[in-house]
Amino acid sequence: MCSDADNATRQRILAATAEVLGRTGTAKLSLSDVAAQAGVSRPPLYRDFGRKRELLDVFAAWERRYYERAIAEATANLPAHQRLDAALQAIVANQLTYPGLRMVDIEPAQVITRMARVLPLIRERLERLCAGPDAAVAAATAVRVAIAQYLVRSDDSDQFLAQLRHAARVKTRVALSDTRRSAGTRGQIADR
Repeated sequence: MCSDADNATRQRILAATAEVLGRTGTAKLSLSDVAAQAGVSRPPLYRDFGRKRELLDVFAAWERRYYERAIAEATANLPAHQRLDAALQAIVANQLTYPGLRMVDIEPAQVITRMARVLPLIRERLERLCAGPDAAVAAATAVRVAIAQYLVRSDDSDQFLAQLRHAARVKTRVALSDTRRSAGTRGQIADR
């Protein structure tokens, strides 16, 4: 049984692993670098993760839970019609802030392997939030947009979110009011 302090240290080590992987990739990952990034001495790291492979295996599971937790927290206590948009916003925030995502620049083949395990999970989660007869298509399309953004990043998070919303067919209040305003403008022009 882990104490709270042991669990906190373990979480810091796993978060530090994402940072170090973002800089070095898996091939050059060293447990000493992870310990330094986490601000812990090497004995606690080696006690929990005796080998690099063991750390990477635990990290892969932690990373999946990290994503699941981000989506769950973003959608908690929201009405059903707001959950999909909240999930898309969480995806954008994750891609902008998660340091492990930089690994695509260092070890693309490794990232593709990891993505192959995670993408079905993301697609399934989004599909549960999508509505309509083609929910599976909308979710898969949104995931493909997210993958494209991940592989070829841009600094325009507003456009990224707009593209995800479009792919998943999310109607936001702003989009609806813009549509109504445009329709009103067209009517005014036609009246002239």
